[in-house]
Amino acid sequence: MESKAVSRYARVSSLKIVKVSAAVKGRPVGDALNILKFMPQKAAKMLEKLIRSAVANADQKPNIDVDRLVIRTITADDGPVLKRWGTKARGRGTRILKPTCHITVVLSETSSV
Repeated sequence: MESKAVSRYARVSSLKIVKVSAAVKGRPVGDALNILKFMPQKAAKMLEKLIRSAVANADQKPNIDVDRLVIRTITADDGPVLKRWGTKARGRGTRILKPTCHITVVLSETSSV
């Protein structure tokens, strides 16, 4: 069985999420949360919150053992880009791009050993 959690329109670049998620992909949930707790990136805090949400979703299903959950996949797809204007020298303006992304975390149970 699997459990899933989705965060949409997260105010962080998808590339930053992918870099942080590489450290925890395929690990047990407890180990992944411990690793993310000590990472300084903003993306790590977002992923930690999303993994906790996926665990809570799994806890609602009666046939899933929460202690055996493993992070199967973490995907970060690009969302809409917020476009803003900023000032530059000599009275000019330049465009500031503020990216968003949609993050999906899928947890699954390990097979019993």
